[in-house]
Amino acid sequence: MTKKRYVQVGLGSRSQMYTNAMLVTYADYCEIVGFCDTNKGRLALRVKQASNYGVTVASYLAQEFEQMIEETRPDYVIVTTQDSSHHEYICRAMELGCDVITEKPMTIDADKCQRIVDTQARTGKTCQVTFNYRYSPHRTQVKDLLDSGVIGDVTSVDFHWLLDTRHGADYFRRWHRNKANSGGLMVHKATHHFDLINWWLNTLPVSVFASGRRYFYNPEQADTYGLVNRGERCLNCREQAHCPFFIDLNSIDNLRTLYQENEDYDGYYRDRCVFSDDIDIEDSMNVVVNYATGTTMTYSLNAYMPWEGYIVYFNGTKGRLEHKCQETVYISGDGSVPGALKKDGTTIHIYPHFEPAYAVDVWTGAGGHGGGDKLLLDALFNPEPVEDQYNRTADHHAGAYSILTGIAANQSMATSQLVNITDLVTGL
Repeated sequence: MTKKRYVQVGLGSRSQMYTNAMLVTYADYCEIVGFCDTNKGRLALRVKQASNYGVTVASYLAQEFEQMIEETRPDYVIVTTQDSSHHEYICRAMELGCDVITEKPMTIDADKCQRIVDTQARTGKTCQVTFNYRYSPHRTQVKDLLDSGVIGDVTSVDFHWLLDTRHGADYFRRWHRNKANSGGLMVHKATHHFDLINWWLNTLPVSVFASGRRYFYNPEQADTYGLVNRGERCLNCREQAHCPFFIDLNSIDNLRTLYQENEDYDGYYRDRCVFSDDIDIEDSMNVVVNYATGTTMTYSLNAYMPWEGYIVYFNGTKGRLEHKCQETVYISGDGSVPGALKKDGTTIHIYPHFEPAYAVDVWTGAGGHGGGDKLLLDALFNPEPVEDQYNRTADHHAGAYSILTGIAANQSMATSQLVNITDLVTGL
């Protein structure tokens, strides 16, 4: 069997999942032929990792991306860069004749999304967005139940996502803290959640109204903790002993070697203060979304909660489905399993009209994101994956509609106006 050839651009913590899969689990089917990053130190680390498995991979700096494509002739480009640059690599890869696999979100604003849509139409190449939440067994089960018609036609949804004070705070330490980099949590994080609704209900968003603000991760909240001598970052902050959000990169091997030991190359600090004035993303958001099927969703995202997970309620013409999911807590790249399922905190209940309510045994899986990462990787890299009756593979259309809900929410928060999705991007 001829191996598919892959290059990967962007070598931060999330990228490691794809590299590891190609080097180990799917080595019989995958050939990594190029790594690309803005940081020389991270490039050297990833090349060394590959060499430990007996694989020699060429390395290129970001400005050498086109040279990498020309010299390595990949079939696929895997894009795991900072969100704001996704569109650059996605579009150039397709223009150079490659198919693309990209981390979510596909991009962060309407103009960049339009460029991807137009480039795909012009080149005919594919762009797959890696929505691992679709693959988590318990979330797949929710789709299975809704598709079965157990609660009839869904008329409304109440969906509330909670990021706890460990995982949630981490978005305010990193580059995600600025909308110019990430689109804010409405795009970077909620793209997962909005995609789930589109997929669960087999529908698309039509209009969005939103409100939000930075309520918790701000200087005023720091003052309530008595943290008056704050520094730019945790490493040399005088409040280390008193701050409940202090993170010691030296104590987390992967974060130390990936980021702290490579700061001199690009000046990127992985441990910036979560109460900084420089932050411009919201930590408390509320959204109302209207869908093409007539369904309406109320949604909230809060990033400073005491537990991690979500609650979603579906109201239908034959009853109601209630699903609660609690996840384990982690910091991105800390070596722990990201978003593992807490079995005793995850439930599904059905409330039929005119009949007794009942609990459903929850489908479970092991590994990252409730078992979704493993199944996603198999769909990406296994040439003979298990047949997927749930249509979990997501193309650029799904990637666009997931982010357009968040992009519209950002615009609505800025203008206090209802935003129509069709006003943002054409060609979908």
